[in-house]
Amino acid sequence: MDIGGGLAIRELECFLVLSEELHFGRTAERLYVSQGRVSQLLRSLERRIGARLLERTSRRARLTPLGERLLAELTPAYASLYGAVESARAAARGLDGVLRVGFLGTADEGVMGAVTDFRDRHPRCEVETVEIPLGDPFGAVRHGAVDAAIVSLPVAEPDLALGPVFSRQPQTLAVSVRHPFAGRASLSAEELADCRVIGVAGPAPRYWRESMAPSTTPDGRPVPRGPEVSTLQEGLTSVAAGRGAMLFCAPTARRHGRGDVAFVPVEGLPDSALGLVWRRTHETERVRAFSRALADRVTAAG
Repeated sequence: MDIGGGLAIRELECFLVLSEELHFGRTAERLYVSQGRVSQLLRSLERRIGARLLERTSRRARLTPLGERLLAELTPAYASLYGAVESARAAARGLDGVLRVGFLGTADEGVMGAVTDFRDRHPRCEVETVEIPLGDPFGAVRHGAVDAAIVSLPVAEPDLALGPVFSRQPQTLAVSVRHPFAGRASLSAEELADCRVIGVAGPAPRYWRESMAPSTTPDGRPVPRGPEVSTLQEGLTSVAAGRGAMLFCAPTARRHGRGDVAFVPVEGLPDSALGLVWRRTHETERVRAFSRALADRVTAAG
């Protein structure tokens, strides 16, 4: 498809993906083309513009200042173009097809209620729920394994849109039943400095992992680091073995109760919350319809 002056939409798509990955091999994998084709598309776009958009060395690639400017101006325009085409396609086929929704840990009653509402409104569209790794909350949606994902906040990813935020809940600390905190009715956030807190392994961003396992208390006292885990079950097993303590939201704590782990409310930490995210450049009518169903469910819950 060509747009103004013979400019190919494939060149723009290649530039957008390359701007996210900053890696020719991964860009080629996402676009299902060869690395040579990626280089060809980039060179063609640079010739049309008349300047370099990407600086490439043997070790890394990065956008030039002009590339950064083009990315900032192109991203919303491309999202609008893609969304318009998807909207027309959805209208033509009655919003049928498959919507893949990722979730962390457990798809609870609120999430499944939104899925049911969406199915009732759009019976020709099937919803597939897919568990995504605790240590990689954004990867599945970013790479297209799911269309949208329900993840723990915070979300500070420029390429992802954040939809309805819901399930704000107090936090609890999971400890072994042999831990001195196990018999407590509650803890203060400052007391996290008195135990090793289990963290979440990458590739989740640092700021997100910090929210799951803070390195300091609200008053700035250092919190000892425990092991890092990749799944909730791995975390609970480490807690039960006495290797450290782990923060959970209250509903997750209730769903994962077990005899060798105690869950103690923590006062003084921000509530946990969930949000729906999707790629800005791949906002489809199905995603928008599910976001509306989820928002309506949140509003109804008060």
